[in-house]
Amino acid sequence: PQWLAEHVLISKWVLAVSGTHGKTTTSSMLAWILECAGKRTGFLIGGLTNDFEVSARASQSPLFVIEADEYDTAFFDKRSKFVHYRPRTALINNIEFDHADIFCDLAAIETQFHHFVRTVPRTGRILVPAADEAVQRVLERGCWCPVETFGEGGMWQGEDTDDRACRIKRAGRTLGELRWLQQGVHNRRNALGAIAAAAHAGVAPEASIEALASFSGVRRRMELRGEVGGIRVYDDFAHHPTAIAATLEGLRAASQPERPQRILAVLEPRSNTMKLGVMKERLAASLAGADQVFCFTQGLGWDVQSALAALGARARCEDDLERLVAAVAAQARAGDSVLVMSNGAFGGIHDKLLAALGGRACGAV
Repeated sequence: PQWLAEHVLISKWVLAVSGTHGKTTTSSMLAWILECAGKRTGFLIGGLTNDFEVSARASQSPLFVIEADEYDTAFFDKRSKFVHYRPRTALINNIEFDHADIFCDLAAIETQFHHFVRTVPRTGRILVPAADEAVQRVLERGCWCPVETFGEGGMWQGEDTDDRACRIKRAGRTLGELRWLQQGVHNRRNALGAIAAAAHAGVAPEASIEALASFSGVRRRMELRGEVGGIRVYDDFAHHPTAIAATLEGLRAASQPERPQRILAVLEPRSNTMKLGVMKERLAASLAGADQVFCFTQGLGWDVQSALAALGARARCEDDLERLVAAVAAQARAGDSVLVMSNGAFGGIHDKLLAALGGRACGAV
């Protein structure tokens, strides 16, 4: 991060996208908006977007979009990475407790975001969700530039018109209707933040809405990996209870009323925070939107089955990947969506599931 700041970002208008959730998707949206506006911005995104061939690009543009992570800079520099970037446009999607291997509590994370806010110049702008209490606490500790809010109760708002469209407003004035391919309330909030950030950089909101209509998403964010016998297998990066619940909500909302789908959630608690069991009290509630839950417990030092007890017979835990795949394949039927959630490779489970479902369809299972 320090090298990047000193050799790449030093002369740029930096647009930094931060927050516990949604950084990769929102950064991708923002970069795509600027690309469609002819800016050919540089960017560094912590994931693979479907609209660019690369996740990082240098350019001659004065603009640079960066995914601004709160994780520590290095073994010898425990400041969050984003304090190096000194953005002119800073977007904070949300703030929750995560990275339990680095931070002792939410207050410690809020302190790092306070330092981040202090790096934004008076001529800059900070964009935040109106309804996030942790973000508001950070701003109350000191903020020296204009702030704009988005989401519920905010200056920038989106109102659903149907399951694939929302009406974008700023200060009560309708700017246009966004009709796009993305699912879920969380993605609508991501879009509002990206549109607001692009507006600060000189892109008309109407142009941003048009650009997002062609935004094709990010890999491992509700990515369809395949379909066998009417059973769809999705891959998603969700690994925090809030993200798990939001992903399930988005998939459920995409279900057609005349053809309600069952959702089989397959979870690998792989992040350091999940491995430590810090979020175990919230796990069952986050998975409540699934019809069946399968959890891979290999290598965990806490009792996942007890944590999921509230789900009753809907939840099943396995510490062997092959048994887990067999269990999911045995339960799945035509019309189901199998949602695999992990921030890791999960042992190649997606291909294993598709193979198992394909073998069953051929009579091999």
